[in-house]
Amino acid sequence: MQSGCKLRLIVWRRARLLLALLPIVLPTVTRAQQEEGAEAATRPQLEISRAARPWEFLCAVGRKAGIFGKESGTVEVWVYPLKIVRDLHLIFHVGDREIPAESLARTLTTRPEAVMITYAADSFSVLETFFVPWDEPGAMIALEVNTYEPLEIEVRFHRDFQLMWPAALGGTYINWDETLHAFAFGEEQKKWFALLGSTSAIAPSRDYETNYSSSELSSFRLERISKGSERRVIVIAGSATAATDAKEVYQRLASHYDSLRQRSREEYSEYLAKTTSVYLPDAELQRAYDFARVSVLQGLVSNPFLGTGLIAGYRTSGTSMRPGFAWFFGRDALWTSLALDSAGDFSTTRTALGFLMKYQRDDGKVEHEIAQSAAQVPWFKEYPYAYASADATPLFLTAMDDYARSSGDSMFAQQNWDHIWRAYQFLRSTWDARGLPQNAAFGHGWVEGGPLLPVKSEFYQSGLGVAALHALADLARVGGHADLAPEAERDFRQHQTQLNELFWSPEHNFFAFAINQQDRRLETPSVLTTVPMWFGLTDDVKSQATIARLADADHMTDWGMRIISARDPRFNPSGYHFGSVWPLFTGWAAVGEYRYHRPLPAYANLRANALLGLEGSAGHVTEVLSGAFFEPLSTSSPHQIWSSGMVISPVLRGMLGLSTDALEKRLTVSPHAPGDWMWWKAQHIVLGSGSFDLAYRSTADTISLTITGGGMQGPSLDFSPAISPNARILGVEVDGTKAKYTVERTSTD
Repeated sequence: MQSGCKLRLIVWRRARLLLALLPIVLPTVTRAQQEEGAEAATRPQLEISRAARPWEFLCAVGRKAGIFGKESGTVEVWVYPLKIVRDLHLIFHVGDREIPAESLARTLTTRPEAVMITYAADSFSVLETFFVPWDEPGAMIALEVNTYEPLEIEVRFHRDFQLMWPAALGGTYINWDETLHAFAFGEEQKKWFALLGSTSAIAPSRDYETNYSSSELSSFRLERISKGSERRVIVIAGSATAATDAKEVYQRLASHYDSLRQRSREEYSEYLAKTTSVYLPDAELQRAYDFARVSVLQGLVSNPFLGTGLIAGYRTSGTSMRPGFAWFFGRDALWTSLALDSAGDFSTTRTALGFLMKYQRDDGKVEHEIAQSAAQVPWFKEYPYAYASADATPLFLTAMDDYARSSGDSMFAQQNWDHIWRAYQFLRSTWDARGLPQNAAFGHGWVEGGPLLPVKSEFYQSGLGVAALHALADLARVGGHADLAPEAERDFRQHQTQLNELFWSPEHNFFAFAINQQDRRLETPSVLTTVPMWFGLTDDVKSQATIARLADADHMTDWGMRIISARDPRFNPSGYHFGSVWPLFTGWAAVGEYRYHRPLPAYANLRANALLGLEGSAGHVTEVLSGAFFEPLSTSSPHQIWSSGMVISPVLRGMLGLSTDALEKRLTVSPHAPGDWMWWKAQHIVLGSGSFDLAYRSTADTISLTITGGGMQGPSLDFSPAISPNARILGVEVDGTKAKYTVERTSTD
């Protein structure tokens, strides 16, 4: 495969097929293909628009601030790690009427850079846009007003002005700054500052408390609009350094709404263009995939004290100071990094890995969670959460290897070999006499509590340990320590064999959930057992039997995979770890099922995840749902980052079978496209210094793959499409020349 050319591979189809093609010469793109590409490039702006649902979550986020709320228009505002206000909402004053905005909420529109609510009455309408600039410690709410009679808008809120859990501030205060037309927030030590107001703000009213009366509400009004169309912009700014910094941010935002929003729009557009795009016959799946890329990127947060890393998810905090999982989690970031690598966003993966290494424990253990206020409390010494899990450490090794291979950045592995080696040493310290990674005394595996515990080692946890050994062998070669690779390879083969033997239940014909503390199998089928399948660690026959068991109706719902069977006596549909449905689990299952050539349950799981991003909180995939009803758990984070990642990975790694090895200069394409798909495209697949586009077509007797792109010398291709077992292959051509091929038979294709 040479850069700047086209590959055209034709298969006359009468049978299923697996092809392996190496260096290929490519001619030019046909006119028809150019027209198809131009048509795809003009698809409309990415958005979701529907009737407003007052109960649903909405959010607008940047790297330093966030707005979280409901589609009623009631929101809270954060400038990390500081919560400034909650219950911020609008009141419309028309004549002698006072109308709550939520009673007029009609339409919600979500775009990558902003969220909009349209309020409509008989004589006026207001378009409220929630917008957080890409890299500013502040937020904006723009109101586009169109009225036929005098209208005045009041902004009401509760002052919180407190740090994110578990830290707290002492005495706080609020004053009105007449010059800035804004409320100024502060606290007695004069370390934290914020401003909330508008250049058109008037008539302030502060919260107060006296011996005889009190009010928790503060408010201001915006200058009256007599008639016609006008804009009002509300600005929130914060600082952890000085009041003057908050003032500078406030004035900058107040003066540059249009340019800041345009910049944010361009940033998202450029991001979508430079990461892998897909064009699919399934329009809903395509749109969900695009929003998933946006949602994952929105997990990147910059904390002024801790640095920049991936948080886990967003939810309103209400009267508390804990906005869902909007702080830094190890295993969340690591599972998400695999999706980022698939889409070619190596920069975000590198940032996330760097953050985790910054706080890696001296013995090599990788952190579980770091609150955004960790710098304000003795988080790592006096709280039990920082290193609570044991699975983040093997995941770290696997993610480091995936990044190095996918990106070709071997230098990163060399520079951080100490972190790699210390993580491996911690992993070894968790082994029992047989080499099983233990959970007791070392940290929990996936399950943190509930009736599935106690266990000695989960199949999930042991599988991650085996994958980590394989990663270590590869990292040793990549990172300049090739002498360590043979031992790691031997350990990997030994532990892989053990994994397939110890956890296999011959009586029940599936992989068991765990080994208990008496070294006996817990004969429970669970979607968690698909994680080793993601990495291709399990025997094919045993994997097929386990997948068949998990594809039954007691495990699969229309909205994803239950953690255990609905027939299990321990099942509770609201049980966080003993009955609920996690999009994370569903994504694990989809990738594992595609790897083992089970495309029907895989596509069902992939599409279940994807549709969640279009159905609930617009553009986002929730954290966890009931195992019995199509409803998120009441405690679920509606915008969960790794849940969105579990749309990306099953599409790219699973259904399209795309993987890149920049060190070997190899692109692999192993698609399991649905039987009624006649075409699909994938654009901007990053391979080292190069980028490639794919166009796949299928007819009654032919499969063709066209490749265009360039930027890398001497790349090679492995193409292995899944073909029906009822067909016979008559031949393969590359650019009109017959080519050699091999056929690999599986149970389904």
